[in-house]
Amino acid sequence: MISVSFLKSKYDRITTLNMIDESDADLIHVDLMDGIYVKEKNFEINDIINNLTDLFLRLDIHLMVYDPLKYIKELLKLNVYMITVHLDGTPNIDEVISYVHSKGVKIGIAINPDEDVNIIDKYLDKIDYVLIMSVYPGKGGQTFIKEVLNKIPYLKDKHVLIGIDGGINDEVIALIKPYNLDIVVSGSFICMSDNYNEQIRKLN
Repeated sequence: MISVSFLKSKYDRITTLNMIDESDADLIHVDLMDGIYVKEKNFEINDIINNLTDLFLRLDIHLMVYDPLKYIKELLKLNVYMITVHLDGTPNIDEVISYVHSKGVKIGIAINPDEDVNIIDKYLDKIDYVLIMSVYPGKGGQTFIKEVLNKIPYLKDKHVLIGIDGGINDEVIALIKPYNLDIVVSGSFICMSDNYNEQIRKLN
């Protein structure tokens, strides 16, 4: 699946969201940053709710925040496919996993480029998804860190969906293709173009 992030775009937010929603994307990737877990702060929760309520595509929400449960209860009012959190920002991870699952939504854990993949071992039988960060969280338009690909084989027999996020374009996708991942997140490559479907086809 292709999940499109609108963190960096040549259009305003509403236009970008509508263009993604009308494209051949599978999911809309929502990066929410609180200015605490990462230095950047992008959206207020009410902005997210108001902007994303009427979209057709399901949401793939990536919470780069500290204590994500504060946001999750509001976000689950939307058409959410999956919510992904970071272990070092989630002191109540078991509560988060249980709550998200109780609402019929998938839950994932993101692994930063400098984190060892085995930090999630004790949660693998509780979660649905692992998101491998191929850039450092908090800023769009970064260059793909190819060393993170070494983490993928470890996850292949763990019965979780595997995704990758950061610096994905039509050249990088050739490096990723042999791993047969479930979800690829791409932002600038798609949203800085005039033809979203053409860019999505290149990734597919």
